[in-house]
Amino acid sequence: MPVKQVSGRVTLTHTKGSSVELLLYGATVISWKAGTITEPQPIERLFVSSKSAIDGSKPVRGGIPVIFPCFGPPSHPEHMKLAQHGFARNEVWKFDSIMMDNDEGVSVRLTLEPTAGITAKYDKPFHLAYIVTLAEHQISTDLHVTNTSTSTAYPPDNLEFQALFHNYIKAPANDVLVFPLQSKSYFDKTEASEEARNKPKVETRAGVDVRQFTDSVYEDAGGKYEVTWPGGGVEITVRELKDVVVWNPQQVAGVKMADMEDGGW
Repeated sequence: MPVKQVSGRVTLTHTKGSSVELLLYGATVISWKAGTITEPQPIERLFVSSKSAIDGSKPVRGGIPVIFPCFGPPSHPEHMKLAQHGFARNEVWKFDSIMMDNDEGVSVRLTLEPTAGITAKYDKPFHLAYIVTLAEHQISTDLHVTNTSTSTAYPPDNLEFQALFHNYIKAPANDVLVFPLQSKSYFDKTEASEEARNKPKVETRAGVDVRQFTDSVYEDAGGKYEVTWPGGGVEITVRELKDVVVWNPQQVAGVKMADMEDGGW
């Protein structure tokens, strides 16, 4: 069977051998194995820390966590009761349906709506639909956000949010380069002062490395990126999410994370 659901885990398998595994908890993809045209043998493409909990007790350190409705510490007045990165990555989603199942690929949809626990800290009505699609050489993740308010008051009941796919790409951090970000404006979140963190910089490097602690937010970054290293790489195409974050804790920040394995940076 190309789609299997067991004990809170959903596994997608392609006829050519690629596979995806995701948890209903957080709708987090914890494995994506795929080959390439020249190297067809599927290999793991995502990093998950060996110290990370994957039992639904806390968000996963790795894979592809879904971030909603805030990225980082909450700053919007409607988000102030929320923890860092919001709640989507540590709520149990509902398996909704199999969207596609043919020779081209297999696709499933998970959904999340307000619960009593969510409403206690975030009282906006919403509906999230998350579609994960596996093809022979690629994975696609699509998040659909719907404002389900029925209010007729003016001004309308807006739904303001941030959303992000927190991709942990498995790559040799000291050799990896990210393209093409040259000349893009970005904010360096590793700076010591708040003033410096909020001051835009301009990227001068043709290829952005992560040999040291990196946490950079690039604005209007283009939507097509290459993450390359000797002997490997992945291409990333994004729609509707205009910014991109390049992050790697390296040892200086990685050792402070209880769920980061030694050398996992």
